[in-house]
Formats: sequence, C-alpha cells, structure tokens
Amino acid sequence: MDNSIRLLSEKNEKYILCDRASFAAQSRGRVQEEAQDSVRTCFQRDRDRIIHSQSFRRLKHKTQVFLAPSGDHYRTRLTHTLEVSQIARTIARALQLNEDLTEAIALGHDLGHTPFGHAGERALDKLCDCGFKHYEQSVRVVDKLEKCGKGLNLTDEVRNGILCHTKGEEAYTLEGQIIRIADKIAYINHDIDDAIRADVLAEEDIPLSLRMQLGMTKSERINNMVLDVINTSRENENIRMSDDFYTGFLDLHDFMFAAVYTNPVCKGEERKAVDMLEKIYSYYIRHIDEMPYEYVDIAKTDGEERAVCDYIAGMSDNYALKVFNNLFVPMFWHE
Repeated sequence: MDNSIRLLSEKNEKYILCDRASFAAQSRGRVQEEAQDSVRTCFQRDRDRIIHSQSFRRLKHKTQVFLAPSGDHYRTRLTHTLEVSQIARTIARALQLNEDLTEAIALGHDLGHTPFGHAGERALDKLCDCGFKHYEQSVRVVDKLEKCGKGLNLTDEVRNGILCHTKGEEAYTLEGQIIRIADKIAYINHDIDDAIRADVLAEEDIPLSLRMQLGMTKSERINNMVLDVINTSRENENIRMSDDFYTGFLDLHDFMFAAVYTNPVCKGEERKAVDMLEKIYSYYIRHIDEMPYEYVDIAKTDGEERAVCDYIAGMSDNYALKVFNNLFVPMFWHE
C-alpha cells in the first residue's frame, strides 16, 4: 500500500497547524529507525502503540487518590489519564497545535505509575538506592519494559513530553508543555469531585474567594482554567496560565492538601499499602529468581534493585494484593 494517506495527513498539518506546532513530517524520529506507516503519521502511530500496550490497560486498576474505593465512580489512574487527554486536546486544538502528539503524550504520561498512587511512588523511591520517579519510569516503560523488553520505540517528542510532564525541565514542544498544565487542571478538579462523593468535602467548604475566582462548580473551574490557558498562551511563547489564575490554583492545591490529600479518610489505608510494598520489595530483593523471567533478565543487566522496582511499579493494586497474599498470608488446607 502506498503512503498517500499519511502524506495527505502530513500535508494537511501545514494548513491547519500554526507555525509553533510540532509537525509529524519534521519529527526528530525514533531511537531505532523504522519504515513509516502507510496510513498514520508518526504521532498517531505512537498514540495507538500506547493504547494497545499492557501498561495502559493496567492503569484501570491503579489508584488515583482513594485507595481501593468501593464505588464505581471514583477515578482510577486510567480515567485520570483520559481526562487529561481530553483537556489537553481541547487546548491544543484551540491553539492550532498538534492534537495527535498531545494525545499520545497524555495517554502515556502515567504509564510508569506505581500501585497505590503517590504513596507507592514514595515507598519505592525510599527503598531503592537508585531512586524512583514515576515520570522517569513512564519513559522506561515505553523504552524498555513493554513488549518483553523491546519497548514501543516512540518518537523523541512523545518521550520528552512524558518525561517532562510534571517536574523539572519543560518539554521542548508546546504540546508537551500542554500536558503538564492539563494534568494539574484535571487532578485538582477531579480530586475535589471524588472527595465530595466520599463525603470528605463539600463544595461549600472550598473558600468562597477561590470559587468566585476560579469557578463555582467543577465544570466552571475546568472551563475557566482551560480558557485562561488558551488566552494566556496565545500571547506567550510557552504554555501558561495567567499569574492570577495560577496563584488561585496554588491556593486551591494548598486547601486540598489540608482537606483531602492528608485526610485520614483518604489516607487511612495508605500505611498498610506502603508496608505491603515494602515487604514485597524486601522479599524479591532476596529472591530475584522468583520474579517473572523478564525481570530476572533485567536484574542481570540493570541491577537487582531496578528489576524489583520495575516489577512492583508495573503491578496494579489488585495484583499487588494478590502477590502479598501469596507470599505472606497462610493458605487454608483443603482435603
């Protein structure tokens, strides 16, 4: 099949996107060179590889804020990822940036997240001498851990956007910069929604000054923040919120930290989760050969600590519980 469909898509980008956008035809490419797809641009192909990956599917059973919630409507790491993607694509389209690249980065940004949310991330970072950051692990997932060690061989633009989505150096593409701010907009507003559902918080508990500034409801806040980013970024060489809105966001985050993120109702089981991961880590660091074969191979090349971190970070909440039970909980004898 000829490449006419992909070439037409790349040509259309020149008419639709602004000069500051990342163009698929001008991508910095992949670590391992490969032939172009006949239908999809390189960024569309990256998006599809992420969606079809095992690590993406496992996000549906990974904690966002509430550990092991019993309700069907609480966010998981997967639904958070989809919400980030929606917000990011809206901003990208309004600014005439590359929506395909934006979507690929958004869908891949949390692939390296641990079970049990940031509690799991902090636990592995403390246990492993080489450190653990979920954004670095997300790149490791797409570079090495997926497809039995082959990785997904994503473009440099997507890999950079994933790495830079939360802290440290900004992404070198505007599309990557969108993800950092879309992630913030998504989690602060959706964490409020989940906290209200859990009766940890009421909308009226949010300081009135913040609600008047940012929006009186979740939908208003998301819409107002997105519009602020679009309007501010049109007059800025980077993707930004206005100073007033960003100050409001930080104040809202401080409020959420006190009211929700450290609330015993939300974090009541966190110590148990951390203890469980510590015990699993301690066991496998002493029994490397009992991990799945791909992680035994990683231990030989990248070190035992890295291999154990890779194995645990890839676990869903449910699978971590299953592993813990198999290792440490006595089984009843059946005749």
